[in-house]
Amino acid sequence: MKTALSTLALVITASSAIADTTVQSCNRNVTFATPPKAAVSNDVNLTEMMLVLGLADRMVGYTGVSGWKTLDAKMRTGIKELPELSAKYPSKEVLIGADADFFFAGWNYGMKVGGEITPETLDPFGIQVYELTESCIHIGGKPKVSMDDMYNDLLNLGRIFDVEAKAEALVDAYKAELDSFTSELKEGPEPLRVFVYDSGEEAPFTAGRYAMPTALIEAAGGINIMSDFEKSWAKVTWEEVVERNPEVVVIVNYGDVTAAQKREFMMSNPAFAGIDAVQNDRFTVLEYVEATPGPRNIQAIKSLASSFWGH
Repeated sequence: MKTALSTLALVITASSAIADTTVQSCNRNVTFATPPKAAVSNDVNLTEMMLVLGLADRMVGYTGVSGWKTLDAKMRTGIKELPELSAKYPSKEVLIGADADFFFAGWNYGMKVGGEITPETLDPFGIQVYELTESCIHIGGKPKVSMDDMYNDLLNLGRIFDVEAKAEALVDAYKAELDSFTSELKEGPEPLRVFVYDSGEEAPFTAGRYAMPTALIEAAGGINIMSDFEKSWAKVTWEEVVERNPEVVVIVNYGDVTAAQKREFMMSNPAFAGIDAVQNDRFTVLEYVEATPGPRNIQAIKSLASSFWGH
C-alpha cells in the first residue's frame, strides 16, 4: 500500500509539473500553474494582442486607452462589453477591485520603474504580470528592436493562456505575409532617411533603437535616423533632426495634437526649412496602434513602404 501511495504521489506531482507553464518576461521567469481567468491588459496595442488570440472571455477589462487615444470600431467590436477600468495607468486598487489574476502591461505601457504598479507590488495580491518585450530596455539590456519582439509576445501569451497552437499559426502567418511582401518590394538604391515624430514642439519625442518603428521602417526599406539613439521612446533635440536631414517624416497620430497639426508645425517653422522631408512635403502617418507592438505592425510596414516607394 505504501508503495502504491508513493507511486500515486509521484504521478500527481508529475502531472502538476506538466501543467505549469514558464515564460520569460524581461529579466524574470514567470510560472503559471493554470491559465489566467481574469486578465487585464493596458493600452490599445496590448489589448489587441489579447483580442487577436481570442482571449476576450478570459479578460475582466482593460486600461490606459481613452485617456490618450480613441478606440476605433474594430477595437470596440473586439472588446464588446469589457469595461475600461482606468482611462490611464491603473492603480493597485483598480486591479485588485476587478479581481484580476493577470496584468499584461509594459514599462511605460501601464507600469513605471519604481511606481505603484510593478510585478513585485502586484504579486502579494495574486496578480501575475507579463511585460511587453519592447519595453524591457527600461529595466535592463536587450537586443535592438525587431519584429521578433512582437512575435515573442504573441507566442508567450499563447503559452500562458494555453492557446499555443493558435499563437504559432498566427505568427507563422504574419511572417509569411511579411516575407512575401518584402521579397517583392522594389526599393531605391539607398534606404530612405526617416524621422519618427511622435510629439513635442520644444524637443521632439521620437523612436530610438529599441522602439518598434525602427523595425517597421527598416522592413519597409528605410532607416530610422535615430536608430543609433540608445533609447526606446525618448526626447532628442531638433538640432539633431536637422543635422541628420530626414527625407521622410513619420508622424505618430494620437492625442490632442493631430497629425495635421504636427505636419503644419514642421512645415511652417523656418528652422526646418532645409530638411529634405520639409522641402518635398514628405510626411506619412501611422496611428499609435500601428506604431507600437501589436497585430497591426504588418499593415504598418505595407503603409510605410507605399509612402516610401509609391507602391
